[in-house]
Amino acid sequence: MNSRKIVLLTVMTALTLSACSPGGSEKPNGSGGGDGAAPQPPKEVTLKIGLPGSYEITNKKIIDGFQAKFPHIKLQIDEAPWADFTKKIVTNIAGNNPPDIWFQENAVIMGYGKRGVAENLAPYIKRDLKTDDYIEALQAAKSPDGSVYGIPHGVNANALAYNKKLFQQHNVPFPTDSWTYQDMIDAAKKLTKDTDGDGKPDLFGFQTASSIAQGWMPWIKSSGGSALDPGMTKAAFNDPKTIEGLTRWADTIWKDNISPTRDMQTNQNFFQNEKTAMTFFQYSAQVSLNKNKPDLDWDVVKMPVGFNGKRFVPMVVNQWLIYSKAKPDAKEAAWTFLKYYLSDEAQDVLSESGASLPVKKTALEKIEKQTTKPLNKKAFTKGIEEAGGTLDENPTWNEWRAAATPILNDILDGKKSPADGAKDIQSKVQRILDENQ
Repeated sequence: MNSRKIVLLTVMTALTLSACSPGGSEKPNGSGGGDGAAPQPPKEVTLKIGLPGSYEITNKKIIDGFQAKFPHIKLQIDEAPWADFTKKIVTNIAGNNPPDIWFQENAVIMGYGKRGVAENLAPYIKRDLKTDDYIEALQAAKSPDGSVYGIPHGVNANALAYNKKLFQQHNVPFPTDSWTYQDMIDAAKKLTKDTDGDGKPDLFGFQTASSIAQGWMPWIKSSGGSALDPGMTKAAFNDPKTIEGLTRWADTIWKDNISPTRDMQTNQNFFQNEKTAMTFFQYSAQVSLNKNKPDLDWDVVKMPVGFNGKRFVPMVVNQWLIYSKAKPDAKEAAWTFLKYYLSDEAQDVLSESGASLPVKKTALEKIEKQTTKPLNKKAFTKGIEEAGGTLDENPTWNEWRAAATPILNDILDGKKSPADGAKDIQSKVQRILDENQ
């Protein structure tokens, strides 16, 4: 190699090393290089959040806490009473201008997922969350194909509430977490009394509800039945086990005579007024009960073990969703909000309200130590960990439930036999499912 080529090669090598060195002119995009320059601040982004029920349902501390932690995410809050919001959101979706993130009932969210309105959050969850930190209700909005269309705003679970004074007065042992439905029925018979001598009970051992969560759903699940098949595409009201559950539900009034009728319950809160010893009780109801009857001596145990040997704890879940057509930066900002909502800080704030249960296990452990009534909060927290289940929810849940309700009321009122009623419900519900395939 001649001397001219050696000089040229030396110059080229020096230039290359200079460009690649820390003191060179090339720096990573968007941040300081090795010269000590400060990193660039996060890009500002606007996030539109919908709050049905306003701050009565979503604690303002959570919104303020998020804003303080992520000041580059500018919030536009769309708050309105629940009924007004849920009407308005339908119009907003049709006009392609809803919030980037909002929440509604689980069944509604499932419907939004099927229609392509709700973003599939499964990839986000896989990317950023350690699911072992949360109870299974974290993915209550999971569809049969594995898509997850929501993150819980809160969980409202059931337990068996009982009046301690009435049990003590009539020398009946308190319920336990190991009770079965039959144990509950047997105790209720001992507690049902005609105290005024008119030949009719005026103190009842149990209060049977007509609603889905406290009423017929837990009774059919306790008998091994269900409303829909596991794929949520076929009605299961004609299943003998479902009919058996409906029969036991109605029998509490017409055969076992341990519960006031649906008509009697219209103008009286039997449990609050100490006219019934037990009832299925939603977690959120503690707020009003403790406010209205602070001296009531009561507690809860887990939902009873079913006739089929399995426990079922009904859960009602409202879900946050991210609008599938939101801009990419708004979607990421919305997911940042959901991660904050699932953090210890926000989940603890949610726990303080008493209106719903969080899904993070550490927050649930703190709830168990609270000293407000009911004292046995593990009946809820451990109940949903062990056997929490949604209400056979699918995208047409509101439609088929509305079709079934009048017939279910006839069954509970003794106007129609469970077998005949189930046959009518089966036909109506299956028609709705078929029309929406």
